[in-house]
Amino acid sequence: MVDVLTEIEIKSPVDQVSDYAANPDNAPEWYVNIDSAEWLTEKPLNLSSKIAFKAKFLGRELAYIYEIVEYDPGRKMVMQTSEGPFPMKTTYTWNAVDANTTRMTLRNQGEPTGFSKLVSPFMASMMKKANMKDLRNLKEILEG
Repeated sequence: MVDVLTEIEIKSPVDQVSDYAANPDNAPEWYVNIDSAEWLTEKPLNLSSKIAFKAKFLGRELAYIYEIVEYDPGRKMVMQTSEGPFPMKTTYTWNAVDANTTRMTLRNQGEPTGFSKLVSPFMASMMKKANMKDLRNLKEILEG
């Protein structure tokens, strides 16, 4: 099991951070490895929304579909792959530190199969580095 948790404080109110981070259209801007996000269901984002992502990770091109399985706007969003090479659950949480600062956590959990199972310790380390870059990008965009 791969379980990677990262967090960051962003000098921006919770509603601004959560609105931006939860919007799949913004993912290619702040996620290092995501090239595109395509809505497969109607906007706006809600429970059961499905989004197709194209990404690159460890030199491989990946295509996968996330489904929103839990959504509490401004507090928490959980999305899970419904198909793709590596079953994954991604959780965002947002908590106000004060009126103008938000602590955001990004957690990825997955059960590697096949070749991925052999490299999962390496994969977790690489995911943690990528997630920290992503959160730093998000911070830079929202504080910019």
